[in-house]
Amino acid sequence: MQLDSRAQTLLKALVERYIADGQPVGSRALSKISGLDLSPATIRNIMADLEEMGYVSSPHTSAGRIPTPRGYRLFVDTLLTVQHLDEQSVHSQIQLPPHQPQKVIASAAQMLSSLSQFAGVVMTPRRESVFQQIEFLRLSERRILLVIVDPRGNVQNRLLLTDVDYNPAELVQSANYLNQNFAGLSFDDVRARLSGELRELRDDIGRLMQTAVEAGSAAMEEDTEKVVIAGERNLLAAPDLTSNMSSLRQMFDLFEQKTGLMQLLDVSSKASGVQIFIGGESQLVPMDEMSVVTAPYEMNGRIVGTLGVIGPTRMAYERVIPIVDITAKLLSNALSHG
Repeated sequence: MQLDSRAQTLLKALVERYIADGQPVGSRALSKISGLDLSPATIRNIMADLEEMGYVSSPHTSAGRIPTPRGYRLFVDTLLTVQHLDEQSVHSQIQLPPHQPQKVIASAAQMLSSLSQFAGVVMTPRRESVFQQIEFLRLSERRILLVIVDPRGNVQNRLLLTDVDYNPAELVQSANYLNQNFAGLSFDDVRARLSGELRELRDDIGRLMQTAVEAGSAAMEEDTEKVVIAGERNLLAAPDLTSNMSSLRQMFDLFEQKTGLMQLLDVSSKASGVQIFIGGESQLVPMDEMSVVTAPYEMNGRIVGTLGVIGPTRMAYERVIPIVDITAKLLSNALSHG
């Protein structure tokens, strides 16, 4: 059912007032702030209709009304006037360090938190597990140290426990084969190519290479923090999220486990532009009182991750949306030119 312009104006005024002070909004207050020349009785009738349609609800303790998740959704989709934020002024407040991807990402999370006063979150780019060089060092019988050097010169070590006791010559032969044929490729590519070539290699040498590729891929994946979060403590100042121990526990479970957060950010990376997930409406947000505003970011024109702000449903969306949007653009620029 479509809302007429009066109902839209009243809902917009109610949501804005509730976001500002967190108190249920009564008909008398709405008649003053909406700018509509309507009698209190008419306003009450419209509010009753909005309640029946599921856009507002009445707390038991008050004659006023508050927005529901459905009301917030209509507000952010059609009634919101987004503030203009100047990209240059945001950039001048907090600089993103060039040429240091991990520091850039941490700074972006901090920037989101500082500007919004909520929690900032960045899903790090899925790093291709490319290796430049591999070495095998025999530690003892059936124990080998796998040494991986990536294109930036970073070194990863992995202990391999093998079924066969390889001698030093076999280890050198295996490392040379991998380095000469696959250096500069990702472990996923090596796995695909190697499977076709293993038939030509001795079984136990082939097994060693397969083990090395699996272990190398896992080592590179583990080396990257999947989600960077800044400013979780800011949410302790949001009474809507910390009103009871159950809410508090849910909130910190989200940050501690990160799997739900990863899923949410992964979903939003497949969309373009700013996405708003409102708790109570989105199955991905674990709390009714929580919202997440996200945007994907790019590296050289390719979407590689997502960032966002986590805060109470009662947040100033008109401020948070441009903060997320501009930070995504700044991070894209910093990573692409870094």
